[in-house]
Amino acid sequence: MTISVALVDDQQLVRVGLAMVVDATDDIRIVVQAADGVEAVAKLAGTPVDVVLMDVQMPRMNGVEATALVTARENAPKVILLTTFDLDEYAFAGLRAGASGFLLKDASADEVLHAIRAVHAGDAVIATSTTRRMLDHLATAQIARDASPLVKRLTARERDVLLEIAQGHSNAEAAQRLFLSEATVKTHVGHLLAKLEIRDRVQAVIFAYENGLVRPG
Repeated sequence: MTISVALVDDQQLVRVGLAMVVDATDDIRIVVQAADGVEAVAKLAGTPVDVVLMDVQMPRMNGVEATALVTARENAPKVILLTTFDLDEYAFAGLRAGASGFLLKDASADEVLHAIRAVHAGDAVIATSTTRRMLDHLATAQIARDASPLVKRLTARERDVLLEIAQGHSNAEAAQRLFLSEATVKTHVGHLLAKLEIRDRVQAVIFAYENGLVRPG
C-alpha cells in the first residue's frame, strides 16, 4: 500500500529535500506541494492524501492554523508538523489543533520516514526533546473542575488503558502491566479513542492530562 503525502513549506529547498527523501522509498509518494497554509488548505480540498508534512512558520497562514482547518474535514489526513524551533508552544498548539506528530527539521531521513509510516498506521510521533515539557505544561495548565462527561463512556478496563497511554507506555508495556494480551490492549485503545471522540494516542494523552486523570511525577 502506497502512502500519499503532501509537503507544505514556504522554503522550496526544504520541499525539494523532503521530496528526495520520500521519493527514495517504495511505499510513500508525494502528490501535493504547497508554499503556505492558504495554498495547502485549497489544494488538499481537491486532492486527498494520507499524511501532510506541515511547516509551522509560514506566510499568510501558519501551519497550526492550516492544521486545524485540514483536520476538521471528513476523512482528514494525518498531519506531522515540522519546525526549526524546539519551542513548547508550537508543539502544544499544533497537537491541540489536531496534528498527529511534531518533528524538528533537523530530524534524520529515517526519522521522517518512520514518522510518516507511524502516523499513517494510527500512532503518533512527538520529538523526544519536547515530550516531557509538553506534559508538564499540560499538568500546570488550568484543569477543568469536572472531568469531561466522555470519561463516563469508558469501561474500567478502557480507563486503565487510557492511563497507561497517558504515562507513555506502549501497547506491549500496557499489556504486561495490566496482565492482558497486546491484541486486547490494542482493541481497548481503538474503543477508547472512538468513545472519547479523539483521533490518536497523542490526543488521548492531552485528554487525560487536561481532565486531571493523570499528572507528571
